[in-house]
Amino acid sequence: MTPIQLLLNILWLILCGFWMALGYFVAAVICFILIITIPFGVAAMRNALYMLWPFGRTTVEKPGAGAGALLGNIIWFVVAGWWLALGHLGTSIALAVTIVGIPFAWANLKLIPLALFPLGREIVDSDQPFAASYGAAR
Repeated sequence: MTPIQLLLNILWLILCGFWMALGYFVAAVICFILIITIPFGVAAMRNALYMLWPFGRTTVEKPGAGAGALLGNIIWFVVAGWWLALGHLGTSIALAVTIVGIPFAWANLKLIPLALFPLGREIVDSDQPFAASYGAAR
């Protein structure tokens, strides 16, 4: 991790990362309690951890994700995805008011598709964006 990425992650955590991660964590806990939605809880927890420290990492499509991920994403969108996307949008608007917050507002906007459709995605280091495609995923 470069010093710039470390600085960006620290600022992100302070300005919006903690609160966005908390939203994903609440969604994960609800999914874990309902038992049948545990796969959604796993995806929400993965995204919660990503929201805490996003710079230096990216998301890629998981190879082999097919109809199950598509159906799961539709269910996720209806139940929790749009709420989390609204959280990203609201946070972006609040951050865009300040000059320092504009890059973080833009980063929040770029995370909306992940909030809406998290299944079939994998988080990898940004220096290896094709790691999942080649079977080198962790």
